[in-house]
Amino acid sequence: MAGKYYVVFITCPEDKGEEIANFIVENKLGACVNIVDGVKSVYWWQGNIEKDKESLLVVKTSKEKFPQLVERVKEVHPYTVPEIIALPIEVGNEDYLKWIDESLT
Repeated sequence: MAGKYYVVFITCPEDKGEEIANFIVENKLGACVNIVDGVKSVYWWQGNIEKDKESLLVVKTSKEKFPQLVERVKEVHPYTVPEIIALPIEVGNEDYLKWIDESLT
C-alpha cells in the first residue's frame, strides 16, 4: 500500500480553485479535492519576489493517475509553471484508500 496513493498540492488563483477542483474530480484524476482559500504565497518569479493570495488544492489520488493529473491540470491552469507536487501516503484508513480506488475508475 505504501506509495500507491498520493496527496497532491496545487496552488492557483482564488477565483480558479473550484473550477480546477471540479475538472479534477469530473475527469477522475482525483477522488477528492479540498479547496483552502486565502493562502498567501511569497515566491521568486522571473527575478522578482512576488506575493499573491491563492487557493491551495489538496488532491487525493493514486500514483498511477499522477502523471495524467499533471498533464491535464497544466492544460487548464492559468499559470505558466503551476505548482503540482505529490507526497506519498504511507498509511491510511483502508476503507478510505479503497474508496480512492473506486472513485478513480
